[in-house]
This record gives sequence, C-alpha cells and structure tokens, in this order.
Amino acid sequence: MKWLMYPVLLSVILSGRVYAQDAVSLFDGKTLKGWKVMTCEAEVVDGAILIKSGNGVLAAEKQYADFVLECDWKQLHTNMWDSGIYFRCALPQGNAPWPNQYQVNLRKGEEGAIGGADKTKAASLFKKDEWNHFKLTVKGKTAELEFNGEKAWSREGIEPAKGHLCLQAEVPQGGQFLFKNITIKELEAKKDQK
Repeated sequence: MKWLMYPVLLSVILSGRVYAQDAVSLFDGKTLKGWKVMTCEAEVVDGAILIKSGNGVLAAEKQYADFVLECDWKQLHTNMWDSGIYFRCALPQGNAPWPNQYQVNLRKGEEGAIGGADKTKAASLFKKDEWNHFKLTVKGKTAELEFNGEKAWSREGIEPAKGHLCLQAEVPQGGQFLFKNITIKELEAKKDQK
C-alpha cells in the first residue's frame, strides 16, 4: 500500500518544483548583482539588502510588465521610517532622487499604501520591528497587494504597461531598511488556444 503513495508524492514534489522555477530570485542573499545603486548606499548584511544611506533607489536591471513580486522588509528606525517599492516606473530624472510613480509606501503610518487606494487597511497590517511580507500582483492596468497574508488593496489605472522595479532609499528622513527574499514571477498573457 505504501508504494502506491510514492507516485502521488513524486507528482506533488515535481509540481512544486515547476512552480518554484516560475519565480526568479532578484537577490542572491550575498551580493547586489542585478541591481543598479543610484545616489544612495546599500550593502548586504546577514542575507538581506541594507539600505544604508542617502536618497535614491536600487533599481533592478530588467524592466517588468505583468508580474507577481514577493519580498520581506523591515524598518530599523524606531521613531520614524520611510522607504518604498516602486514598480512600472521610469528611473529618476535630473536632480530627482526617486521616480514619480508607482510607489508602495513604507512610510510610518502609510505602510503598504499606494496613491489612489485605501491607506487605512494597509497600514493596519504592518508589524513594527518585525519582518513584513508583501505580495504585489500587477496585471494589465490593475495592481493588488497582499500584506502579511491579507489583501490590502486593489488599484486600477496602472500605466505604462512596463517599467522599472526599485527599492527606495530615504535614509536621512526615514532611516535604514532591510529587504530579503525578493522574488518575481513574470505573468504572460494567455493566448487563444486553437
């Protein structure tokens, strides 16, 4: 009887591997390979990206259209904190340290918020001084955030259809942040089957 269970178990394991291969790590836990550091300082500490100083961004080298981004983050300052995750954005221009949009905010009292969506629910899901988890799904003109396992918001009107992904550094006014377990799964539009 126990031998009959192995094909089922093997099927589950193989299915899990296929799913895991769909998501690509954007951070190897050791280096900043794959990231462009712009007008700020960052380093790797204990398997996490430490946003160390300055006002600027860490920009992923590749641009993304439709995707599921997951990451863990933690604020280090105890009184005030401010950072963010930008997506489908243009890189900062001129003297501006940050892109214009779209930002999932990590500012104190606005954790997980985005312009044009309910800020209250998102901020209520934040865990101070702990690792927090984001799952950001962007498909077509819609973005949705799951914050520590709960749906925080859904927002329409996301344009353009493709852009950069950036971690924000706003250390002088917002303190240092840690980011780890950063993965992205690109979503493809379904084609009509013949």
